[in-house]
Order: sequence, then C-alpha cells, then structure tokens
Amino acid sequence: MEERTDNRGIGVIKYARLHEAYIRRSLRGDCDRAELARYHNMKIQWLQHERLIHLLVTILFAFIFMFLFAILMLYTENWVILIPLTIVTVLLGAYIFHYFELENTVQSWYKLYDEIDSKQ
Repeated sequence: MEERTDNRGIGVIKYARLHEAYIRRSLRGDCDRAELARYHNMKIQWLQHERLIHLLVTILFAFIFMFLFAILMLYTENWVILIPLTIVTVLLGAYIFHYFELENTVQSWYKLYDEIDSKQ
C-alpha cells in the first residue's frame, strides 16, 4: 500500500500498530531502554489525548442521537426526521467502534510500557 502524502490524517489505528511493532522490535534488539520508555510514554500521552477527544465527540453524537430520537418519538409525526437520525446512528456506531479500538490500544500500551520498564 502506498504512503499518503497529503495532510488529511494519519490513520491513528494504523499509526498505533506501527509504533507498537517498532517498540517490540526494539525490545528484541539492543537499545537504550530508558530512551525507549521515554519515547513510548510520549506516544501514550499523545494517544490518551486522541482518546479523550474521541470520547467527547462520541458523547456529543450520543446526545444528538437521543435528541433526534426524542423529537421523533414525542413531538412529531413527520418521519423525515429518520434521515438525520439514521446518519447520526451510523456515525455514533463508527465513533463507538473507533473509541473502543483506541481504549484497547492505550491499555495494551500500558502493558508494553511495563514490559519496557521491567527490562531496564
């Protein structure tokens, strides 16, 4: 697959997998464990920030979903509201899936940090 040269995003999950592979390769070789721990800790902080932003966006979409659903069920007989409700539902599902991936990645990186730290 070709590397993207534009500025439209980095693909966080792919980036995280590449970083994890790099750390695991470094652990098998001869490297400065303290520097590796510092570098990995910096990436953990970066991913925690990414996770926080995605949590906030997921919560926002959940509120929008509940708002649209409440309007549909309580206040209107116009079924055209189903169109934005469907769009928000799909986006909410995508954000929940992505947040789940970020959460699991951060937790696995904590274990990886412990592995780096135990080998110092």
